Amino acid sequence: MTETHDTTGKRSAKRFGIDHTTGRLILGSISIPLPRSRIARLTIGVLLIFGGVLGFLPVLGFWMLPLGFILLSHDLHLVRRMRRRFSVWWTKRRKS
Repeated sequence: MTETHDTTGKRSAKRFGIDHTTGRLILGSISIPLPRSRIARLTIGVLLIFGGVLGFLPVLGFWMLPLGFILLSHDLHLVRRMRRRFSVWWTKRRKS
């Protein structure tokens, strides 16, 4: 899932998301392993979102919000659906 094939047969790296075959979070050229436990992934995702809400504090940041939602979208259908809708909206917005 981290590689996509175009019509010429060349491979290109995926920009962000979860590679379901290896169980890793892909952020550009960075690859982070995810815990195998669903409870651990949910806990980390919720903590990242909570830390992102407190992003105005010095150590925490607003970058934690999207990362938390990406982690939660791996296990929760509602969050996955919202992430896909946002992704489609963002792609349409960038093309126009």
